[in-house]
Amino acid sequence: MADKMQWSNALSTRPSLEAAISEVAEEASGKLSTQANLGIAFISSAFTSEYSRFLPLLAEQLDVPVLIGCSGGGVVGTSSGGTAQELEDEPALSLTLAYLPEVNIYPFHVVAQELPDLDSSPNAWVDLIGVPPEGTPQFILLSGSIASGINDLLKGLDFAYPGSVTVGGQASGGMPNRIALFCNDKLHTEGTVGIALTGNITLDTIVAQGCRPIGTPHQISKCDRNIILEIEEQVPLILLRDLIASLSEEEKILAQNSLFVGVAMSEFKQDLQQGDFLIRNILGVDPSSGAIAVGDYLRPGQRLQFHLRDAQTSAQDLEFLLNKYQQEQTLKSSPVGALLFSCLGRGEGLYGKPNFDSQLFQRYVKDIPLGGFFCNGEIGPVGNYTFVHGFTSVFAIARQNK
Repeated sequence: MADKMQWSNALSTRPSLEAAISEVAEEASGKLSTQANLGIAFISSAFTSEYSRFLPLLAEQLDVPVLIGCSGGGVVGTSSGGTAQELEDEPALSLTLAYLPEVNIYPFHVVAQELPDLDSSPNAWVDLIGVPPEGTPQFILLSGSIASGINDLLKGLDFAYPGSVTVGGQASGGMPNRIALFCNDKLHTEGTVGIALTGNITLDTIVAQGCRPIGTPHQISKCDRNIILEIEEQVPLILLRDLIASLSEEEKILAQNSLFVGVAMSEFKQDLQQGDFLIRNILGVDPSSGAIAVGDYLRPGQRLQFHLRDAQTSAQDLEFLLNKYQQEQTLKSSPVGALLFSCLGRGEGLYGKPNFDSQLFQRYVKDIPLGGFFCNGEIGPVGNYTFVHGFTSVFAIARQNK
């Protein structure tokens, strides 16, 4: 019988960094019956001036062979009573500790200048990360801004490690140049830190983009990079106006500020459902030509469907995905812990009340510790590819393979 995986999380709201570190280190360690071999820490931007002190202070309290972490505009953790909490805009520290038997853990830090050309062979990416592809590693990434090269890194990992799962988020809080990325004993302010996990572990993912489709799917017949020129040989803006005219009054109001494009990730699936689309912003329209610009490159033949987003839709979308996960869970090993990477645009600002996503998660995936943070962009798969999302909550749920 395999040695059992263990996972814990502790959360502190103490305004003193020393006191917060002592509290989470003692509590998280005390929940494990053996020494942790992985730590994942999230520190709120209320401690921006003290980022450089974090790792030395933590090392005085905790000896863990691999540790990654980052700063966040808010952090997510599990209270001593077992309830998930999302702490926004206040001093907070979340520490996840895990004992992962029969799992190889490879930490790394890469910067944009080191990334291979996208035309490079898979070997160039394998050499950069230092992890063989045969074990189908699973990645947790914490990155700086888009300038960190995160989009190219995700494409490279998808290319070099087919079948792997990649999750994570972009560090947030304070000014863009005042973020923190932690990897073992080093503090970084740019690039991406991460871990690759191989062996007896699976990361299940839930990617809740918080949107619902309106109208019907259409096929792009002509486009230029990120500009849609024709949809099924119709002028895109005319098609969109006709769609909006058919909506209810409430939906018409919502469409003024919360209208998005969903790009179907499967070329072959006929009956497209919620979760089959990659949601992207509409950047603008050209009234003279009727073209629509969106926040991603497109190609002719791709299918798209317009989407709306609001608090109610976000809640329903997450509940739909959690219910689906719960139903699929019966034949799998039990989850032991989870991470949440949630957009700064969600949380209390979206729902009007705190802890919504994390506590809804706990209703469906019970009795496991949850840690995480609020991101500037969330990393997670849709279909067979990995993307940086916005307004999304990405859950990574850890369990043993056997």
